[in-house]
Amino acid sequence: MISLKTPAEVEQIRAGGKIVAEILRGLADLIRPGVTTAELDRWAEKLIVSKKALPAFKGYRGFPATLCTSLNEAVVHGIPGSRVLKNGDILSVDVGVKLGDWYSDAAWTYPVGDVDAESRRLMQVTQESLELGIQAALPGQRLSDIGHAVQKHVERAGFSVVRDFVGHGLGRQLHEDPQIPNFGAPGQGVRLKAGMVLAIEPMVNVGGYEVRVLEDQWTVVTQDGKRSAHFEHTVALLNGQVEVLTR
Repeated sequence: MISLKTPAEVEQIRAGGKIVAEILRGLADLIRPGVTTAELDRWAEKLIVSKKALPAFKGYRGFPATLCTSLNEAVVHGIPGSRVLKNGDILSVDVGVKLGDWYSDAAWTYPVGDVDAESRRLMQVTQESLELGIQAALPGQRLSDIGHAVQKHVERAGFSVVRDFVGHGLGRQLHEDPQIPNFGAPGQGVRLKAGMVLAIEPMVNVGGYEVRVLEDQWTVVTQDGKRSAHFEHTVALLNGQVEVLTR
């Protein structure tokens, strides 16, 4: 069942979204060669707690950290640790915050130092596909219009969209209905309505869309070992338009 939020409830989610956005902005200054993903995780948790909020991912189904840090061929759900970032890497960071009773969630992919042209293009196309998905999330449209907009842009650029992991609704729970695939034909699924709060999150691979889970039971990597990028925003459908709450 899809829960519709009141404008007052959306404002509470937006307050958490501001913390998420502050973390993603701050990481842009911290991510550089020589830093470990554990250091980034400690910094983010300290900031979240200082805002009287909680790290949404820590302890969720047993996940051990505040951030998901997914490096190079890792798609999502990478666990922070002693891995040292190197020049030329790309790092996808997913972060969620619980403020009061409400969740916010977003992700960004960062270059580490100087990255190759293909990786820069991968990040650019993935970010563009997120914006196109957001633009398609208007009240009155269908759910699949979001994924169709993402897939069309990604595949036109010669990349592939991950099929096994999708976006989602959120609010009082971190993951709520509906699931939001990043692919599919337009005009399918539920009609989008004012009050919906959605996490739209394209995951895009240089090579094929197939993925596998590592032995840690969390980290998802591309099957072919090629690089992946991940961008995500929490959005709310209000007053005939879509508003980004984690910008």
